[in-house]
Amino acid sequence: MNGTERDGQSRDGGGASVGSRERILARIRTAVADAPEAPGPVRDYLDTHTPDDRTVDLLAENLADYRALVHRTDTPELPALIGRLLADRGARTLLVPPVLPADWLTGTPEGLTRIADDPAITAGELDAVDSVVTGCALAIAETGTLILDAALDQGRRRITLIPDHHICVVRVPDQVVASVPRAMPRLDPTRALTWISGPSATSDIELDRVEGVHGPRTLEVILLTE
Repeated sequence: MNGTERDGQSRDGGGASVGSRERILARIRTAVADAPEAPGPVRDYLDTHTPDDRTVDLLAENLADYRALVHRTDTPELPALIGRLLADRGARTLLVPPVLPADWLTGTPEGLTRIADDPAITAGELDAVDSVVTGCALAIAETGTLILDAALDQGRRRITLIPDHHICVVRVPDQVVASVPRAMPRLDPTRALTWISGPSATSDIELDRVEGVHGPRTLEVILLTE
């Protein structure tokens, strides 16, 4: 039962009088009824401090500063690079989002088992997966941040939070923006957005760093020049 009757007034789950609340809200509506429209926000500030020709290099620097492993390649060499990263990791299983470009995984090691992103997969099964390869929505140079929006080349949020090794491919320069203000207009706020700045890490009060608590312990970012 969410509320009780007392003295002729109903109460909500927090114990507040519904009648009192409505009277207060009515007074507020009356007080602001003739108020002018609030002015829009003034956005006359610089939306970046980074020259366009520096964005990709700055992204690489900031990703590395966050302890992500950064690689650069072009489209013909991408399959071999992904294959080498998986082989170096010793990956035996690879989680794949619903849609990746067909040639991205043509260089994967023999014997590697591909696992499709399936809503029926449990957290325990995801934890047993060695690696995951995804695309991304955007990357922000000034903060060294990757943004995933659960598009088909990225899959559901949890497939990049539970496996211990995440390879994320960023298309350069189309998916690289200089700053957060430049990123926001390109994002859909109704989608599930995941902002990633380096591998998962946390520390206690003594600043002992522990990686892999809230996400992958190893994040590898491929800057792909198309």
